[in-house]
Amino acid sequence: MTAATAETGRGDAPRPVLSVRDLTVAVATPGGAQPVVEDLSFDLIAGETLCLAGESGSGKSMTALAIMGLLPQPTARIAQGSIRLADGTELAGLSDRALRKIRANRISMIFQEPMTSLNPVLTIGTQLTEVLLEHGACSRAEAPGRALDLLRDVRITDAARRLKQYPHELSGGMRQRVMIAIALACDPEILIADEPTTALDVTVQAEILDLIRTLQREHGTTVLMITHDMGVVAEMADRVIVLRHGRQEETAPVHQLFAAPRTAYARELLAAVPRLGHAPARPVPERLPDVVDVEGLTVRYPIRGGIANRVQAQVHAVENVDFRIAPGETLALVGESGCGKSTIGKALLGLAPWTGSIRIAGQQMQGLSPKGLKPVRRNIQMIFQDPGASLDARMTVGRQVGEPLVVHGQARGSELQDRIEWLFRRVGLTPEQIDRYPHEFSGGQRQRICIARALALRPRVIVADECVSALDVSIQAQVLDLLRELQQEEGLAYLFISHDMAVIDQVADRVAVMNLGQIVETGSREQVLRTPMHPYTRRLLSAVPIPDPNHVRPAVLARDGEVGSPVRPLGQHPVRLEMDEVAPGHWVARSDAAARSAA
Repeated sequence: MTAATAETGRGDAPRPVLSVRDLTVAVATPGGAQPVVEDLSFDLIAGETLCLAGESGSGKSMTALAIMGLLPQPTARIAQGSIRLADGTELAGLSDRALRKIRANRISMIFQEPMTSLNPVLTIGTQLTEVLLEHGACSRAEAPGRALDLLRDVRITDAARRLKQYPHELSGGMRQRVMIAIALACDPEILIADEPTTALDVTVQAEILDLIRTLQREHGTTVLMITHDMGVVAEMADRVIVLRHGRQEETAPVHQLFAAPRTAYARELLAAVPRLGHAPARPVPERLPDVVDVEGLTVRYPIRGGIANRVQAQVHAVENVDFRIAPGETLALVGESGCGKSTIGKALLGLAPWTGSIRIAGQQMQGLSPKGLKPVRRNIQMIFQDPGASLDARMTVGRQVGEPLVVHGQARGSELQDRIEWLFRRVGLTPEQIDRYPHEFSGGQRQRICIARALALRPRVIVADECVSALDVSIQAQVLDLLRELQQEEGLAYLFISHDMAVIDQVADRVAVMNLGQIVETGSREQVLRTPMHPYTRRLLSAVPIPDPNHVRPAVLARDGEVGSPVRPLGQHPVRLEMDEVAPGHWVARSDAAARSAA
């Protein structure tokens, strides 16, 4: 019987493999214990995928940790409630010794960040066999063969070699596959997946979700999926529980939730989700003299080794990239991790070594000394991905917003204070918040502070590097609205760097798609996102999760040839891709195979 049959009431009564009743999780604070999960009840039905969805702080991960008996004690504890397996085993209050027999054997978990979950000093093979032996899944003699089978089950290439490697030698997607292999090592009844794809590129995310679905079918595993991504919810869930501030807002079958959400919060959450192909038309900015003019931009990093520590290879991070941005225009750079898009942003601010030509507001940056770069940097500022890491925890936010004005000698005294207050109001904050510290603000508010700091010098160009990827969808929508408003009023040019194609659809005038340091396709938003011509662009778009449970995502398109690497031996250079104009303003690189034959 499927979960869908259980929902409609046909057939036998659904069989819960896990029942949670009146669960309350409390954390210690200076003011006393505060609930972060409150009176939560649900059943997990055999064979289904149940999604716990909600924004940061909604209690999703704390619920998972409570089920696994992994709450950070004594800071957090189960204050009340029951967590019971199908055979009546009560997990709440169970000793660590007893829980160790249940973890991995009956309930297992995939964590959000594999690099913090894997041991950096142990090989992948050692970590896999350790789990198998610890839980008695096989004998010591059988463990190496079983570990190899597990890696093959999760479709890791060259599995035998991976067993001998360390976590840092694997890509993010491979590390997550290892985590899935470890979680499934003892064939558990229940798999808890806590944001298993959040830190991954869209193509790798699609592959991991496909893998979880396939393994679920093959092993009959029941999945509790925890995510804030409503596209993932639509693609994976049978049922959904929407959490807010630790309480259950709404629960419904996935089709019902997306078609007719009953609560105002669920409606707001779904309305805030960016949808690829649904962005409103953007007025075409008036073409003025370009404020950013980049030609032949190249960034390479040396790799040293050997007894003499000589340069043996180079990372070709960016290779001969050209682009221009006009005032009031947004150029989006998209691509997978390691494609070079963030490196371009750093080069524009002089934060990475580069060759070629970069002109900002008509000023050539090539050959300028640090002192000479200072006036150029007034015209270009950056908003980083993680606002928490961008702000100094020991300084008030007002002082940090005003710091660029002080460094560049633009204001002091009462004029400085007036300017800081104006900037706070400009980004939707109040002057009363100026003397607070970063930890006193939410993630969205901290990003507004970073935007205020970037605007302090009245720049003409903003480099926004994944500036909303760490934010919840509702906060993300507010920040994107703010950036659009500022652009319209100030005539700002944006270089918007992201791997999220739906967000790109919301903000971009033109799009440049990067792969292995080179642009493979560029054109208007409509040209690149609606009629993609390069295989790599089509692959990216085929992997985007659509927040519609009726949408069937096609299988992720196969890569055009080998994945490739930006690392090359000294003296060996990548083939420069030739671009063809397939429509006015729409340029597409010739296929990799054509480029290789031309070489």
